[in-house]
Amino acid sequence: MQFLLAFIVVGPLIGAAAALLPAPPGLKGKSPDQAVLRHGVTVTGVILAAAIVLALGFDHDQPSKMQATTDISWIPALDVRIHLGTDGISLPLLVLTALLTFLCALYSYFKMPEGPSPKAFVALLLVLECGTLATFAVLDLLLFFLAFETVLIPMYFLIARWGGAGRRPAAWKFILYTLLGSVVMLLGLLLVGLQAGTFDMLALATDNGRGLTLSVQVVAVLAIGIGLAVKTPMWPLHSWLPDAHTAAPTVGSVLLAGVLLKMGTYGFVRIVLPIAPDGMQVFAPYLAAFAVVGVVYGSLACLALARPGSKGDLKRLIAYSSVGHMGFVLLGIATMTPTGVNGALFANIAHGLITGLLFFLAGAVKDRYGTADLDTLAGATGAALYGRAPRLGGLLAFAAVASLGLPGLAGFWGEMLALFGAFDPADGLSRPAFLTFMAIGGLGTLLTAAYLLVVVRRVCMGGPRPAGEARLADVQGYEFAAWTPLVALTVLAGLWPAVLLGLTDPAVQKLLSGGKA
Repeated sequence: MQFLLAFIVVGPLIGAAAALLPAPPGLKGKSPDQAVLRHGVTVTGVILAAAIVLALGFDHDQPSKMQATTDISWIPALDVRIHLGTDGISLPLLVLTALLTFLCALYSYFKMPEGPSPKAFVALLLVLECGTLATFAVLDLLLFFLAFETVLIPMYFLIARWGGAGRRPAAWKFILYTLLGSVVMLLGLLLVGLQAGTFDMLALATDNGRGLTLSVQVVAVLAIGIGLAVKTPMWPLHSWLPDAHTAAPTVGSVLLAGVLLKMGTYGFVRIVLPIAPDGMQVFAPYLAAFAVVGVVYGSLACLALARPGSKGDLKRLIAYSSVGHMGFVLLGIATMTPTGVNGALFANIAHGLITGLLFFLAGAVKDRYGTADLDTLAGATGAALYGRAPRLGGLLAFAAVASLGLPGLAGFWGEMLALFGAFDPADGLSRPAFLTFMAIGGLGTLLTAAYLLVVVRRVCMGGPRPAGEARLADVQGYEFAAWTPLVALTVLAGLWPAVLLGLTDPAVQKLLSGGKA
């Protein structure tokens, strides 16, 4: 298990280096481009298989215990260690990352985005996977920062080189926002590590802030929180997200929404909550306020984009929906209760599955119509996907109702638990304030349902297909292979939430109690 987790983290980096080498003669297939794309599918498939084996070998009777740990001294002078491990909080995120990266590699094998050589594309995809997996596996503050920053360069190039219209400004906006946030976050991490005398996240979590004064905790939470909030993204630090999603290639949008946004919220749970609880309590009401504003703002922005005549872009609308959905995650974290934090972690996974599927579907619609503009898609009689490509239309409607939180699907539980957490926040937090936040969040769920149903009506419904007009290509075999796992897991998590909550709850209880099981 120890070797397996280390392999999962390092394996994609080795695969990225191998992708840049010439393919062996017997493995070239029809062309070198095909060989390197097949290499990407193989490496990500092996990493996914290793992640599944790790999950199966995980001691599910002790999900609060850090397992598969590696602890090697790296920089003795600063007590920086190569410390890896996984528990019930990080394990689902590791598996989600491995799954989405494999599905993106598989999709790209058949539908490579337009741009330069696939060799660089596959290498960047694997470096991105390595950085994301490392973020969820490392247990040292400086290593966390390095992993957190590793994903920026590959995502920048994926947007700038393989993206659509406006890709370069969008890529620059993405990297400048996240880099500026990360600089502030680094200062907070250094403050915590130097004041406490260690960068070890487990030791700091067990200490539970007792070695840090209130003023140090407040400054640390503010600095670290800004960097994490940019990546989440929290309103009003979200403005890089819609441009990045609109310009990114389909697989770039899937990974950006599915796993990169989770790095910010994971940092709040893994670092801020247990290491600086008193400082977090000072800022929790403000975090909750920004979160619910983001929920309403994201929904209103989506309603504006979905309105006829607004020239709204389907990918941009899904990007704004992420601002709202991640607002529920932040609200759950801000309650500082087991119910709210479990809801936040559940909503993280649900958002990764559902929004990953939505971006896959938006990319498929754009490929078929040549545009993602909602007015063009709707046209005079509606795009009528139900009549022209019924399976594609059905999947888009399924993803939409899952995203709006229909009971029985994954999107329901996380948002509900976040609102329940706000109903009864942690001791020391103002209950009237959080009841107000809960009410505003409840309004956001209604607005979410409104804009998603408008999108389904405009894109999927409409008049009958005119005589003589060709049907669109419906779901292809490779698309079916890439999307089916997301559909199945969305249903499974909705019908059987105990699978995920059984992992996260003991770990969250221990985390919030200062390391006590």
